Amino acid sequence: MAQQERAIRTRRVILETAAVIFDERGYESTTIAEVLERAEVTKGALYFHFPSKGDLARGVLDAAVTTDGVRPQALKLQEMIDTLLLLAYRLPREPMLSAALRLAVDLQSRRQFGTAWPDWIELLTGILRDAKGRGEVLPHVDEAEIARMLVCTWTGVRVVSEGLAGGRDLPGEVAVLLQLLLPAVATPTVLPRLEVSSARAAHLYDDMPAWRAETAESTVGLTR
Repeated sequence: MAQQERAIRTRRVILETAAVIFDERGYESTTIAEVLERAEVTKGALYFHFPSKGDLARGVLDAAVTTDGVRPQALKLQEMIDTLLLLAYRLPREPMLSAALRLAVDLQSRRQFGTAWPDWIELLTGILRDAKGRGEVLPHVDEAEIARMLVCTWTGVRVVSEGLAGGRDLPGEVAVLLQLLLPAVATPTVLPRLEVSSARAAHLYDDMPAWRAETAESTVGLTR
């Protein structure tokens, strides 16, 4: 078990190090030599987990589809909102997520490895379908279409806000986006009950250590 845990930690260190460098330099300018130096691992350890630089990029993209920190809510639409707000808060703070976006918007790496966008669309589509089954979503709404537009517009907000003079608060910008889109999705009785704000994003982020501790404890309990 200890050996397995070490292997998991080593893999994570390698992936996080690669993500930092991808985020700084882009895929083409990143070298295996620099990943080895910064991660302080052997070449054998790296190639055991990731046979090529391309596998590192795919690992970063796979790790970017996450609902970590999102707790179950009375409203499924709130869970969707929390997922998008928390991602906006985490992205500037976590190179893994930021690197995945950089890889996704770079044409060359996108052609080689694809993106995590289809996975995000599938995730949001599932949440929207659950929400519609509970009567939270307007009957005429096409869940897959809305999910696709959410992913497109969320990504656009990130890319454009990053390039604007003075910068923008990404969670605040995403909150504005959701406030504009939700009236076309949520039923009139549900809409006023939804909390959409950058303050909620910060609260969700601050709650992540507790969420991780509870999740780890539950996992240990299941394995006993």
